[in-house]
Amino acid sequence: MNEIKSNSNSNIKKKAAKNRVRQVSEWLLLTILAVIVLVIILAAVVVYKVTQTSVGVDVDNKIELTPTQITSMEAIGEWEFLSISDEEMIDTVRKGFFSDDELVRIYYGTLRLGVDMHKVKPGWIQQRKDSIIITLPPIELLDNDFIDEARTQSFFQSGKWSEKDMATLYKRAYYNMRKRCLTPENIKSAEENASTQFYKLLKTMGFQNVVVRTGK
Repeated sequence: MNEIKSNSNSNIKKKAAKNRVRQVSEWLLLTILAVIVLVIILAAVVVYKVTQTSVGVDVDNKIELTPTQITSMEAIGEWEFLSISDEEMIDTVRKGFFSDDELVRIYYGTLRLGVDMHKVKPGWIQQRKDSIIITLPPIELLDNDFIDEARTQSFFQSGKWSEKDMATLYKRAYYNMRKRCLTPENIKSAEENASTQFYKLLKTMGFQNVVVRTGK
């Protein structure tokens, strides 16, 4: 009788032990699942924050034109966009009693067309969103002393001529060179070169949309 009771108690203890093991296993499984869910949630939060941060960085990296950059461009001063070499043959005849005196001289000059950056007006360069709009001063003759007097030579000369006569021929050559070179076509060519060079300059600074205008 005692042996039967002993076996019965032993079976009850084994069942109880199995129940405890099963309960512990279920608790561990639930714990592991909870940890996995928590890791997934944390990973999603991290990815979201990283994405938001990268978007913020893109906005902060927007290119802005600084006052120092504007001052540097203004400090360039005269900026040449077209150079024109010219030569003029000027002659004059002085009537004499027995014979005529004649003087023929050849003048060489180089006319430089461009803009004077010291003449820019306030607000000449503006940034509107991702665009840069530039308004340059009018194209002008950068150097009025464009005749190279060292190269000037007399092609033919008979008789004596005074300094005043020479000055008169110089003025005629000066006038002819200006008339020949300061044409609407050459001014337009200088304007196009100005637009191209400023466009390239601003592109190297990182700006994508550049509009260049030249004053009239």
